[in-house]
Amino acid sequence: MSFNNLDTLYRQVIMDHYKNPRNKGILEDDSLTIHMNNPTCGDRIQLTMKVEDGIVADAKFDGEGCSISMSSASMMTQAIKGKTFEDAVKLSKIFSDMMQGKDYDDEIDLGDIEALQGVSKFPARIKCATLPWKAMEKGINESEQ
Repeated sequence: MSFNNLDTLYRQVIMDHYKNPRNKGILEDDSLTIHMNNPTCGDRIQLTMKVEDGIVADAKFDGEGCSISMSSASMMTQAIKGKTFEDAVKLSKIFSDMMQGKDYDDEIDLGDIEALQGVSKFPARIKCATLPWKAMEKGINESEQ
């Protein structure tokens, strides 16, 4: 597949998650709630996670922002469900490395998340993509205390 076709496919995946977000909403009950925003561009997210015995049993997000931040939140909530804290944080590290243009562990299937790799070419947009991941890490850190 040529680079242009791959780029088009990635854009389509990002727009699909933006227009049809997965896990959009708020978990009630005893869920962990994290609010974060990116004051530079106005993106904001509320991430709620149901945590059971060190596992992310469920995750949802709400908020507003650009297609990159909202798509990233949709992809991230899909990816971390059912993961241990350790695996969720490892996935976040891989995502961070990918956003910074570093080599990352490509043994792990990132699924739709891989569509965001082109964001690394636009430094101003990296914060948009990483906002939901930082919220997740913050939530895990808070729940372990």
